[in-house]
Amino acid sequence: QVQLVESGGGLVQPGGSLRLSCAASGFTFRYYPMNWYRQAPGQEREWVAGVTRDGGVKKYADSVQGRFSISRDNRKNVVYLQMNTLKPEDTAVYYCKPDGIENWGRGTQVTVSS
Repeated sequence: QVQLVESGGGLVQPGGSLRLSCAASGFTFRYYPMNWYRQAPGQEREWVAGVTRDGGVKKYADSVQGRFSISRDNRKNVVYLQMNTLKPEDTAVYYCKPDGIENWGRGTQVTVSS
């Protein structure tokens, strides 16, 4: 069964940094592009970042471009999201998901507040 376990969230001050991790299992990780999504209370889930199978191409939502960086380790079956210069509007539950597999983990809460 597909398992996606996000971790690394927490409370951080504006301008701070956080690194999220997603441990994946139940599918051949290296065959799938991976993505990060987020969902704030009362808002729709939005796509944040994506990375190709080999990590060669990375794309970001305009709202996080230049601040966030996605990466992956295909030996460890882990995808990361490095978040810098965090803003209050980044507050959300963050999820990882491969292309074409419609499973969601529990997510990890990121709260950016003074």
